[in-house]
Amino acid sequence: MKNTVDQFIEAKVDAKYRSIVSNFRKLISMEFPQIKEEMRGGSEKYYGVPVYRLKRIIITLSPTKKGITFSFSDGKKFEDKYSLLEGVGNKTLNLRIRNAEEYNDEIVSYYINQAMKFDSFN
Repeated sequence: MKNTVDQFIEAKVDAKYRSIVSNFRKLISMEFPQIKEEMRGGSEKYYGVPVYRLKRIIITLSPTKKGITFSFSDGKKFEDKYSLLEGVGNKTLNLRIRNAEEYNDEIVSYYINQAMKFDSFN
């Protein structure tokens, strides 16, 4: 049986970080209904993770011991007026949110809008 995003959150996201994921999912459903949420990957050794796609995957959500990481597939192309993106990948950059107080719909929307824009070019 395929794991759902809800099952994933229940099993893999530390309770203190669930509000971050909840706020993000609410933002996606209210402001970006064209983005589809689904689970990707998963094997006996590695669990699958929630991904968000238009034509292709634009955001991957990963829980860590220190918070929630949103990986933007084309993050290297983004403008980063908040200077929050991290990473050394050739394409992907991450937005790490360490607590509920750090989460901000306006900032997250800023990055999501760019993710959507770059997805449209491909």
